[in-house]
Order: sequence, then C-alpha cells, then structure tokens
Amino acid sequence: MTRSTTASQDELFHPSKSQVRKCSLSKAGYEDPAEPPRRSTVRLLMHSSAMFGREFCYAAEAAFVTPLLLSVGLPSSLYSTVWLISPILGFVLQPIVGSASDYCRSRWGRRRPYILAIGILLVIGMSLFLNGESLVTGIVSNRRQRKIWGILITVFGVVVFDFSADFIDSPIKAYLFDVCSHRDKERGLQLHSLFTGIGGAVGYLAGAIDWMTTPLGRALGSEYRVIYVFAVVIFIIFLTIHLCSIPEIPLGQEVDHAESYLLENNTTGYGSIDNHKDDSHDPCADTTLSPGKEMENGSLIPCNKPEDDKVPRRMNLKSLIKTLLNLPPQYRSLCIGHLFGWTAFLSTMLFFTDFMGQIVYAGDPYAEHNTTAYIIYERGVEVGCWGLCINAIFSAIYSYLQKIIMPVIGLKGLYFLGYFLFGLGTGLISLFPNVHSILALCSIFGAMSSTLYTVPYNLIAEYHRQEKREIEKAKNGPASGEDRGKGIDCAALTSMVQLAQIIVGAGIGALVNMIGTVKVVMIASSAISFLGCCFVALFVHYVH
Repeated sequence: MTRSTTASQDELFHPSKSQVRKCSLSKAGYEDPAEPPRRSTVRLLMHSSAMFGREFCYAAEAAFVTPLLLSVGLPSSLYSTVWLISPILGFVLQPIVGSASDYCRSRWGRRRPYILAIGILLVIGMSLFLNGESLVTGIVSNRRQRKIWGILITVFGVVVFDFSADFIDSPIKAYLFDVCSHRDKERGLQLHSLFTGIGGAVGYLAGAIDWMTTPLGRALGSEYRVIYVFAVVIFIIFLTIHLCSIPEIPLGQEVDHAESYLLENNTTGYGSIDNHKDDSHDPCADTTLSPGKEMENGSLIPCNKPEDDKVPRRMNLKSLIKTLLNLPPQYRSLCIGHLFGWTAFLSTMLFFTDFMGQIVYAGDPYAEHNTTAYIIYERGVEVGCWGLCINAIFSAIYSYLQKIIMPVIGLKGLYFLGYFLFGLGTGLISLFPNVHSILALCSIFGAMSSTLYTVPYNLIAEYHRQEKREIEKAKNGPASGEDRGKGIDCAALTSMVQLAQIIVGAGIGALVNMIGTVKVVMIASSAISFLGCCFVALFVHYVH
C-alpha cells in the first residue's frame, strides 16, 4: 500500500481538528472563518435600538432647549458660547476615546463599557437641563443666587447632554463593525438610519403635544417633566437592549470568529465565550491553524509574533494630532466630504424654525411676548417643528429605499444624490419661501440625513475590508488582526460633526449678523451642499 493511500485512510478514520472544524462550520452554514458570523435580523434590530433612544432625546433637546435657556435668564450674547463648548470638547476628545476603546481589555468587550459610560452621562445631562431650574428653586432661597445657579446648572446640563449624544455615536458604529460581517454592516447601518429617523419623528411629535391638557401633564406639573420622563425611560430601555444585542470578544481573548460561531450554536448560552480557554498570555497557544502557523511534517511552526505589535500604546493628544494629520488619503478625503455634508445640514437644521418664524411668517422674535408679531413668530416655529418631523419620517423611509437604490447606483451615486437633493431643496426654499412648498421640500432633507448616517460608515467598512485583503495577499494567508483600529477611524469621521458645529456656531451666526437676515442661511447651506457634491464625486475613494 502506498504512502498516499495510507495517509488518505488515516485522514478518513482519524480526521484532524481542522478538518472536523471545517466540517462543523460547513454543516452550520458558516462560510468565511475570517469574518464574524452572520447576525440575525432580531440581533441587528436590537443593536440599532440605541439610535431610537438617542434621537428621541435629541428631538426633546431641539424642542425645549431654547425656551429653557430663555426662561432661566441666559443673556442672548452667550448663546453661541454655549453651543461651541460641546463640539470643541467632542472634537478634541472623540478620537482619543475612540483610540482608547480600540485597546480596551474589559471582559465585557471593547466598546460596550464606553457606550454605557457615555449613556449615563447623557441621562445626567438631560436631568440637569430639563430639571435644573426646579432643583435650584428647591435648594437655594436667595433670588439672585437662584438665577445664577439656575443658569449654570442648565447650561452645564445642555453641554453634557449635547456632548454625550454626539459622542455615543462613534463607539456604537465601531461596536457594529467589530461584531458583524461585511454584509451585516450594511444592513446594520441601514437599520441605524431607520431607527434614527423614527426616533426623531416620535420625539418631535411628543414635543408638539400640549401635555398640560392631559392628566399626565397635570400630575407632573410641567410639560418639561413629562418629556423628561418619556425621554429617560425610553433611552434607558433601548440602551439596555442595545448593550445585550451582540456579544463582544474581549481584546485579550484569542477566539477566532469561526470558533465563536460554533460556540454560539453549540453551547447553552448565546455567544458564551467565557467558558473558552483564554490563551491571551501565549499568542501561539491556539492549536488550530491560524495566521503565522503552518503544518510541517505534522508539527506546528511557532508564530513568534511580538505582543507589542498587537497592542500599541494608547494615544495622547500629541500622537492623536499626528495620526489625524497622517490619515491615509482615502480616509482624509472622506472626512472632508463628511464635513461639507454636516456643515450644510446643521446650518439648515439649527436655523430652520427661526427661518420659518421670521422669513415665511414674517414674525419678530424680539417683540414683546404678548404682541401679534411674537405670536406669529411662535406659530412659524411650531410649523417649522412639523417640517423637522417630516424630515425625520422621510429619513427613515429613505434609509429603507437605500437597499433598493444602492445596487443600481452604488455608494458613489447614493453619496452624490443625498448631497444634490439637499442642495436643490435648500436652494428652492430660499427662492420660494412658501409654507406648503417648504413642508413638501422638507422630505428631501430626509435623504441627506439618511445619507450622512450610512454612506460614510459604509465606505469605512469598505476601506477596512480592502486593507484586510491586501494584508492577506501580502502574507499569503488570512489576516490575524486589524492594523488600523475601527474605533479611531469612526471617531475621526464622527469628529467632523463637532467641527461642523464649531463652523456653524462661529461662522453662520456671524454671517446672519453681517447680512441682517436669516435667509442667507438657506443660500449658504445650498452652496456648501453643492460644493460637497463635487467633492464626493471627484475626491472620495470608492472601492470597486
């Protein structure tokens, strides 16, 4: 009997561990051990639920923060300062925390500890800015000190809430990228956008109801308290669902995706990886075939991977700035394109209700509160809130339509279309400031909102996938890890939102004061959006 025949018989009756593992994966329907397993729709819906809670709270802030700041006596000259503090903090700290989460060694995973901490800060911020004045009234008796402390606590609450609501998006996206396959990342981002739109719509509708005419409003004594109870309860419930959605593999625990998939489908608990042997102390201890190990005469070749290469040092501010300045060209272009989009979008969203009150309804926000001019302005603001609600509803609808459109026009077409429609809509609104046409054009805003929440993150996923393939090709085998952290890349992209807020807070307000009319905001938004159109079409890299 020949040696080859003997070997084949031996493999038949005594299969190796890798053969058994491959057979088990094939029977379980798992195809690619290099990628995380496919996630069910229920798991992705649970993961996306945090976006609903966050956006509901965002809508509550948008509806009530200006009246609250006015009621506590904040001078109008300090408004721009309040809106600048949070984005400046976010722009500086976002990438640092994103980098830190890339190397977090918590047994709970890399992202979820940060998501939980930021979620707690969000609840604290909302508690302070919606209840700060009541809290101070119950503690401080001196009227002058009560006003000062009321302003300080309310402003502090607004800053903490705004900072946390912006900050939480980056680890949520990185969490999705860590635990999902490429196809599930696309599905997850679309569901994130869908829940964002629905959460915003429900939040704006809740803010439009006159709660003081209801038993709940009379029982709690204030519509602010009603919205606070709804917002906090909804956010905590949906954040809890999100944190329990998909298990993370801790950074130091070397369990490959294929083994994790078998554990999830063959053990008593979903994703129960804690029972698996932790070989993090020895990078070569895993006896399955993995990168850096090859079979030679039935023996394993040691991988000899230095641990320092796997776990780089966390970033400080100096190394962060160096990293951001030395981003690969495709990431840098994507960040600039994202900045164009958010600058245009935030300019319109932050001034839209004021535009409706002053330009469309010809009201006066500086008139006495009991005059006709001010009442007309308030009516315009209310209609503007309905316009923002329409935007949120169509954002949810468009996020679903993206699944149909993307195979036809691709990510480049989606990116261009979102910017183009928004630029066209804001341009038409500035030319024809009519109530009915504006409310109809608010549906176009939804395309931009959905685009900003999905397409750039889809492109980051594509970039990481392409880099992984290049590493595999260079090593002639599967990539053993990620050379670039998803957390730092998502954080760099999300920090463009804070930079856009800084530009809008410092620049658009000054532009309005210089020109003398809020109508210039719509013209500027349209121009910025069309510039963004050209940029994403010509300079942003798309993987083919």
